[in-house]
Amino acid sequence: MSVADLSIYMQSPKGLPEDLKSNSLGALVDVYRDDFPEWQNANIALIGVCEERGAINNQGCASGPDAVRPYLYKLFPPSGAPIKWCDLGNIQPGSEVKDTHFALKSVVSELLRHKVLPIIIGGSQDLTLANFSAYEPLEQTINVLGVDRIFDLGQDEGRLHAESYLNHIILHQPNFLFNYSNIGYQTYFLCETELELMNKLYFDTYRLGLFKGNVAATEPIVRNADLVSFDISAIRQSDAPGCGNSGPNGFYGEEACQMCRYAGMSDKLTSIGFYEFNPAYDNNGQTAHLLAQMIWCVIAGYYARKHDFPFKDEEKYYRYQVVVNDADHELVFFKSKVSDRWWLSVPYPPGSRARYERHHLVPCAYEDYQTACANEVPDIWWLTYQKIS
Repeated sequence: MSVADLSIYMQSPKGLPEDLKSNSLGALVDVYRDDFPEWQNANIALIGVCEERGAINNQGCASGPDAVRPYLYKLFPPSGAPIKWCDLGNIQPGSEVKDTHFALKSVVSELLRHKVLPIIIGGSQDLTLANFSAYEPLEQTINVLGVDRIFDLGQDEGRLHAESYLNHIILHQPNFLFNYSNIGYQTYFLCETELELMNKLYFDTYRLGLFKGNVAATEPIVRNADLVSFDISAIRQSDAPGCGNSGPNGFYGEEACQMCRYAGMSDKLTSIGFYEFNPAYDNNGQTAHLLAQMIWCVIAGYYARKHDFPFKDEEKYYRYQVVVNDADHELVFFKSKVSDRWWLSVPYPPGSRARYERHHLVPCAYEDYQTACANEVPDIWWLTYQKIS
């Protein structure tokens, strides 16, 4: 497998800390200084993108990547993790926004091809479109998850920006989006037509209040994503003030970290991006420090993966069959003997195996199995069946 020269898109990061302890993350990272990292030997690659021309009410977020690194580098690696990671530096703004997008797409696409997990620090969230476009050469449909207070559908279809990128993903040709999920939307920020559109597209949307006191309920949703786009404004302002769009409500910092660990642990996740962090609004580095800990949680989760998906040996799973009177199909659940995580099998149409093979086993929770045992079809089954039928 040939290796592309990614250094043509990257510049060395600035402001890296010098007073690092010998066993800190910063001491273990292969970072772009004089020589470009040997990224093909890494499991995880950090990418900063200093692009903010698509930002809405958040100018200054281009400075985010270099503000996070000093906090991230001073953290210690997860206990026992044989960490192999690199920092490719920053993608600087091109002469036009599309040039920055092309650079990010090219870098992420090459990392995906070599099975290296990209962790992107933006910059504005429209960069998610470039991350999504990087999957096109894989020629497979993927699931996208947005942790966000809004859906980013936009009102002006022609213009790409941080609050309209999802519309561009939906309309992207060729279309390789299987599903979009949103965790943490806040209803008062959305008009009724946006909610109606998400329902018509059979996308999965989950209001912030559903997870109050129960962030563990996000785990199956996060586990189903190939790509995660995390908007810092989804975290409450008191925990993450470093964003021009932050408000009084949102996830707590520890909940954001827990979701990031779920993402890292998912065998399906192949890229994740954090966007809209703006040092100009930050207080004493609070948000930068939190974002560093969120990235740490992704890394910790990655090295705690159980490798129980996709299924390779059915004997490593418990199989449960439930007959629901109102359904035409017997519901089949699988529980991993390794991780205790659950999946629900959804039948796909004859002749569609190649297109839907990756999606007919849907991550679910034990509560979904209990719902089926109570003679009700879980919502996740209906949503997935409507997509593939």
